[in-house]
Amino acid sequence: MERKVILYIAMSLDGYIAKPDDDLGFLSIVEKEGEDYGYSDFVSTVDAVIVGRKTYDKVLSMGFDFPHSDKDAYIITRTPREPIGSVKFYTGSLPALVADLKAKQGKHIFVDGGAAIVHELLKHDLIDEFYISIIPILLGEGISLFKNGRPELKLKLMSTKQFETGLAQLHYVR
Repeated sequence: MERKVILYIAMSLDGYIAKPDDDLGFLSIVEKEGEDYGYSDFVSTVDAVIVGRKTYDKVLSMGFDFPHSDKDAYIITRTPREPIGSVKFYTGSLPALVADLKAKQGKHIFVDGGAAIVHELLKHDLIDEFYISIIPILLGEGISLFKNGRPELKLKLMSTKQFETGLAQLHYVR
């Protein structure tokens, strides 16, 4: 089985993954006891995670443990740091990292954000699948998931799911 690079992320209806100050509070409007929107099933299909350093720092600043410490995690950063268990701080080329991961046996590769990492991967045509959860809110401003200056990419819609909370989840492949 060929490993795929899969973006699994949530955004507002107007395309923002966070408010201007990195506030993710809007995600709470779709929180529902016992509903994870397929996240657990998805995470069981991956064994490597790519995360930007700002996203990594944000998760830690919210008082959470890093959720992917049970996988090979690559924190994309410009500042070299010692690994923490399976969490590696990667300062090299993102396309080289993806090529290296795809050359190895394993499950799929999860792109967990943020926008700068998504942009860099899209510039090099390296995302194979997209799971985008649309949160029913218009934020008006913030950090856009998709930045300008990347190539056009045609996608095929594989599925849509709608949930009681108003969240809609779209699954696209290249």
